[in-house]
Amino acid sequence: MAETESAYAWWRLAVALTLGSIGSVGMWSFVVALPAVQAEFGVARGEASLPFTLTMIGFGFGGIAMGRLADRFGVVLPVILGVVALGVGYIGSGAATNLWQFALAQGLLGLGSSATFGPLMSDISHWFTRRRGIAVALVSCGNYLAGTIWPPLIQYFISTDGWRATQIGIGVICVVTMLPLALLMRRRPPVHLAAAVATASGERGSLGLSANTLMVLLCVAGVGCCVAMSMPQVHIVAYCGDLGYGPARGAEMLSLMLGLGLISRVSAGFIADRLGGLKALLLGSVLQGVALFLYLWFDGLMSLYVISGLFGLFQGGIVPMYAIIVRQYFSPSETGTRLGIVLMATLLGMALGGWMSGWVFDLTGSYQAAFLNGLAWNLVNVVIVAWLVLRPGRRLAPA
Repeated sequence: MAETESAYAWWRLAVALTLGSIGSVGMWSFVVALPAVQAEFGVARGEASLPFTLTMIGFGFGGIAMGRLADRFGVVLPVILGVVALGVGYIGSGAATNLWQFALAQGLLGLGSSATFGPLMSDISHWFTRRRGIAVALVSCGNYLAGTIWPPLIQYFISTDGWRATQIGIGVICVVTMLPLALLMRRRPPVHLAAAVATASGERGSLGLSANTLMVLLCVAGVGCCVAMSMPQVHIVAYCGDLGYGPARGAEMLSLMLGLGLISRVSAGFIADRLGGLKALLLGSVLQGVALFLYLWFDGLMSLYVISGLFGLFQGGIVPMYAIIVRQYFSPSETGTRLGIVLMATLLGMALGGWMSGWVFDLTGSYQAAFLNGLAWNLVNVVIVAWLVLRPGRRLAPA
């Protein structure tokens, strides 16, 4: 059996990153197809957005279920199930005769994509010790790479072949490319005595807290940081429109955020390997708050480009740090399930923050109050993580 930090471990990381870059298409494709789907079914924009909601629900609950399967049977089974869900979902959506059929198919796509995010981060965490932070961060980049690579390709094929043929084509590509890659990951992670000891002592958490208490704190922190994170990501396009710069400039700022988010994820992994996941999370959360604070004071076009770039650099590495923390402070046999729960909390934060920012804007007629609301939620996250960093105690699981 190959050991941690081995050449095989790095090769496995490359396979996982490729799987994530392909499988995460389910998170981004509907954003591109939305106008065509709306025109096809003749519905309002609000109704046409329903499939995206079901996609996120499928991703959130799928993360927990797929993580549980990965803990019990290894990562291959959930990835194969995810591939099947992606294939059926895309082919089903391409053949849908009404919006509800399409929306249900999108729920399957969210479920399928969930297998190529949390479970892959959890799996790769077992194959690295000294470089666990950078390994997990690299695998998490698959989600952002998918958001960079897939949308222009999908837009091209929708314009040339139509959205239905494009959906079916994506499903076929996912099945043909991902199934062989999944089978390459059949080797089970190394088994260490320390991991067995940690599993046996799984009734206690770490840092002097019970496991469930620590989980609750991480989930609340995840909601807080992602409510704050969603404010610029969801509303920057509308904000630029209100300022008179036009939605195209806002879209460019959003792309800048996501692009620099890749750098942030890799950088956060290096930091986590040196300081630990909690300290890396604290640093990212504090810097995210700084960027949100800058939005309050500067609204010039170039200023917004700079601040949006900084925001991407600061926030991109936050979510992967939860994978490091879960692996570091909980039993290795529970990593997939617990990470799925925490990721579900971050998705809840994104959904809540996107809605809440719009609600605050409607109440006040300004995005200034919405940025302040994001800062308040970010402070909740910072307080919780700082308190955990300052607590005495030892880890449940070895680093």
